[in-house]
Amino acid sequence: MTATPGGIDGGAEWEDLAVRVIRALAMDGPRKASSGHSGTAMALAPLAHVLFSRVMRYDPDEPEWADRDRFVLSVGHASILLYSMLHLNGFDLSIEDLEQFRQFGSRTPGHPEYGMTQGVEVTTGPLGQGFANAVGMAIAERHLRVTHGAELCDHRVWCIVGDGCLEEGISHEAASLAGHLGLGRLVVIYDDNKITIDGPTSLALNDDPAGRFRAYGWHVLELDGAENDLDALEAALREASEVTDQPSMIVLKTHIGWPSERYTDDAFAHGNPFPPEEIAATKERMGLDPALSFSVPHDLYARYRDAREDSRHEREAWHERLGASEEKGVAFLRQLEGDVTSAIASPLPRFEPGTQLATRRAFGTCINESAPLLPQLISGSADLTENTGTEIKGATIQSAGSPEGIQLHFGIREHGMGAVMTGMALHGGILPVGGTFFVFSDYMRGAIRVAAVSGAHVIYVFTHDSIGVGEDGPTHQPVEQLAALRAMPEISVIRPADAHETAAAWRVALESPGPVALILSRQNVPVLEETRLSALAGVKKGGYVLASRGDGPPEVVLVATGSEVALALKAAELLAEKGHASSVASLPSFDRFDELSPSEQALVLPENLPILSVEAGTTFGWAKYADASIGIDRFGASAPADEIFASLGLTPERVAEAAHALIGQPVGPARRRTRRA
Repeated sequence: MTATPGGIDGGAEWEDLAVRVIRALAMDGPRKASSGHSGTAMALAPLAHVLFSRVMRYDPDEPEWADRDRFVLSVGHASILLYSMLHLNGFDLSIEDLEQFRQFGSRTPGHPEYGMTQGVEVTTGPLGQGFANAVGMAIAERHLRVTHGAELCDHRVWCIVGDGCLEEGISHEAASLAGHLGLGRLVVIYDDNKITIDGPTSLALNDDPAGRFRAYGWHVLELDGAENDLDALEAALREASEVTDQPSMIVLKTHIGWPSERYTDDAFAHGNPFPPEEIAATKERMGLDPALSFSVPHDLYARYRDAREDSRHEREAWHERLGASEEKGVAFLRQLEGDVTSAIASPLPRFEPGTQLATRRAFGTCINESAPLLPQLISGSADLTENTGTEIKGATIQSAGSPEGIQLHFGIREHGMGAVMTGMALHGGILPVGGTFFVFSDYMRGAIRVAAVSGAHVIYVFTHDSIGVGEDGPTHQPVEQLAALRAMPEISVIRPADAHETAAAWRVALESPGPVALILSRQNVPVLEETRLSALAGVKKGGYVLASRGDGPPEVVLVATGSEVALALKAAELLAEKGHASSVASLPSFDRFDELSPSEQALVLPENLPILSVEAGTTFGWAKYADASIGIDRFGASAPADEIFASLGLTPERVAEAAHALIGQPVGPARRRTRRA
């Protein structure tokens, strides 16, 4: 670490020095880590300086200030740029943190991670995700501004994207939605440097981004030759920020790696630390001491602090308005904090045992009963609103003309929907619920994963959860998706057995801090008497004993999820008719069950009894619980649901036969039930 003494003259001189220091840090960080991306950060140093010192409204003294501007670095590989700006502007990120760039346990990881580094608003890295996150943040800001008033919520969302972000399909989905919604106050700056890892973008790209975004309904500004002109950058940013009925795109042509004589406009600058000799030469070219690394003049910190004075005063004025707004302000803060107290205090919906109801329909009942108690709720789907139960009866549809609406039509844009939901959640004040058919979770898996990494409180409603989809056939019948989603860390996956478990799952989803996926049936399933009183406690634990059948102690355990729980109960009755007692367990959530202690798990799945699992999906993953499994280790077929279930062996008779064969057999040594580390 080196802090350079000495004063800085006023006016433009300090800003010129600031830009040179940012460029130097952009080389120093990756060089010390022997890993990282210098070139983009170097080229964007002037833009970052103008954003953080002249344009954006924020205050590191209160980094969570509710009405701060939001900044998203969609080009997350240029993270050293963001870390440098956070450090220079007084966030809790020291020069020693910059020196630990990309090291284990540091607060300066290779790509920005939400919750790890003060000032990082979203987790970015997979290209295009941050772009879509920014769209979600803009939806949240406008909705809160309209519903609570501009005196409490009135800020901008800024996002830097690159060629890779705009090549990824997710950006097309999100850009189209943003244009349709007329999301003013969203400003995206496209770093058009014409370079990718493989070489020039012309290897694979020759479209017209400005024309494309105009076609999407965006306001577009094109800047050529202005990348180092601080005044021109500020003018463009301010012009774009004043557009209130369209999202804005600034196409900024830059030269990656500038002012390096060797690597400007070179693909090497994209993903490689510069050699020491080139760093020294570039620093000397910029008038900096080539012998110094991580060097920041003392006075530069003060200059940046002075530049933030207006923001500090705006924050103080906001707090005065908040206090004067009394109950309105209290309601606003309660919504920002994600308060769900009223919703979870209300009684669960009641369903009549013995009736037949698809769990997607039960979910529709649940969300509609909760909606008046959840002002933060925005519900929608990828063109399947009624099908997925995500329709809020009588709700205003969110649109450019009705931004207060809580029903959001994402259109047929699953990946974009997933990432937009993450942005809405991380902005604060919004609980996004989004639905689609379960098989199409594959389309949005990248966004789900980022939400899980971020700990974003989003609720996915995945319906049509098995071969019960029926006639639509194997392209629409999920088989491996449930096992795949269960394999993802930091997301709670719940497949309820009936309407009672669905209501409990909705309650659990509201209380959960991170993402939750509800896996729901298309077809009707019985509303079980056995779940009426035990579902809430059972779903919270992830698994519970549902019933015992037959006389005497159980000889075998049948464990199932979703629609197959009713099937397992019927099989248990068949076993009882043959004189064999059994226990039936419902295991709606593997991840929650895995958090229990081994002794708690053993109350549900005893270690001394053989266990048979039943699920209309791949048997992969069941070996840790069961000695044998009935499932579907193939794709489905096009036929009525009942016929497919029978043809593929998911019948009470086959389950009873398989369970009978396990009775008296030794428990498999591969079975292990240990608490998740």
